[in-house]
Amino acid sequence: MANLTQERLKELLSYNPETGEFTRLVTAGGKLKSSIAGTVRQDGYLAIKIDKKSYFLHRLVWLYVHGKFPSDEIDHINCDKKDNRLSNLRDSDRFLNNQNIHNPQKNSKSGVRNVCFSNYHGKYKAALMVNGKRINVGCFTDISSAEAAILNKKKELNIGRLNDNT
Repeated sequence: MANLTQERLKELLSYNPETGEFTRLVTAGGKLKSSIAGTVRQDGYLAIKIDKKSYFLHRLVWLYVHGKFPSDEIDHINCDKKDNRLSNLRDSDRFLNNQNIHNPQKNSKSGVRNVCFSNYHGKYKAALMVNGKRINVGCFTDISSAEAAILNKKKELNIGRLNDNT
């Protein structure tokens, strides 16, 4: 089969937007009807094999609901690769998806993404790069204030996680 369609997907699977799970509508490939579909890949994402081709579950959600695959990437808003509830997914580009990464880079001295200690100011500086432009968020006496300011700025710009609990 050339390209998976929404129609074909709905013949095989049922999607629950509240749980983010697909349920099999037919028995195929040793997988029983009514069972939850999807296996965890090594990278932590869920995938489903349909017609001998493997698909990321989050991309199938988009096809199932919107009738087409996403134009670029799908961002898991809460950064949980297994949480495929429709409310946790958004069509994204690489920039937005990367902004949602909360972990610092391996060479980070502060241990907080987008925060560094400024010897000149004697404070923690918080700054973001957005569309190639540097946005200075401010200088802070403690690292937790700098981190909170970065998260608030990301929310304001709608480029990061939508709440602090995730």
